[in-house]
Amino acid sequence: MTETRAGFVSLIGPPNAGKSTLMNTLVGQKVSIVTPKVQTTRSRIRGIAMEDDAQVIFVDTPGIFVPKRRLDRAMVNAAWQGADDSDLVVLVHDSARSRIDDDTMRIVDSLAENNVKAALVLNKIDLVQPERLLERAEELSRKTEFSRVFMLSAEKGRGCADFMSWLAAQMPSGPYLFDPDDLSDMPMRLLAAEILREKLFLNLHEELPYQLTVETESWEEREDGSAEVRCSIFVAREGHRGIVLGKGGKTMGRIGSAARRELEEVLDRRIHLFTHVKYRKDWMNDPARYQDWDLDFNA
Repeated sequence: MTETRAGFVSLIGPPNAGKSTLMNTLVGQKVSIVTPKVQTTRSRIRGIAMEDDAQVIFVDTPGIFVPKRRLDRAMVNAAWQGADDSDLVVLVHDSARSRIDDDTMRIVDSLAENNVKAALVLNKIDLVQPERLLERAEELSRKTEFSRVFMLSAEKGRGCADFMSWLAAQMPSGPYLFDPDDLSDMPMRLLAAEILREKLFLNLHEELPYQLTVETESWEEREDGSAEVRCSIFVAREGHRGIVLGKGGKTMGRIGSAARRELEEVLDRRIHLFTHVKYRKDWMNDPARYQDWDLDFNA
């Protein structure tokens, strides 16, 4: 009988290093939202990939940075908690940056202080000259010893196969923790909310996307095999409702249509998506919201 392996791999790094894109590429399907804006991932999202006889469960954590608000502190705490609970930690670094950012250096220092031997991924190599990659790897390795260094492009898929093979070999022996056909443990209600939130991030500007949250109020199966999904978008200020809706509701209509199309593509079924924009005062300090995201309100 073939021996199976299964384990958790935590992807950590500063905001916008490409952690979500990397997980989506390795899983083979979108399970975590991706936008050009920083701090998009709020909670720990798990994606499941099979490689030979190994099951690799990726934990896409929120970006690690210096927190200023309660929500920021909870997100950073969740990222480090995800690393503590994993069999393997992978630091993802955006190698296209002109220099190593302060957030990355703080993470490297913390790994060294806590004697965590992580693997290092230099992402976005398609945007960097090879000699600069070697210099960047050497600079980061001066602070702590990495178990392996990989250079890849999550967006283009370059180098991802070798990285995945190595990860599979590192997983501990044991039974699979999820059904081999599963790609994520994310409930469909949360998936709907996350995809809608991604489209809001992509279509709204400046700080507004960070001042809102999305909840799936209901998910009803229809006899024809389609699903009726109702989502509420909560804004922190009354004046934000009009901005999100747009003139005649056109902005929200465009965002809702984009979210519906992606849901239909991911789930391979027809979706009837209904959205409502509501004002909820001080939602960022509501303990119930943090519980929904599996975040510690008191972090």
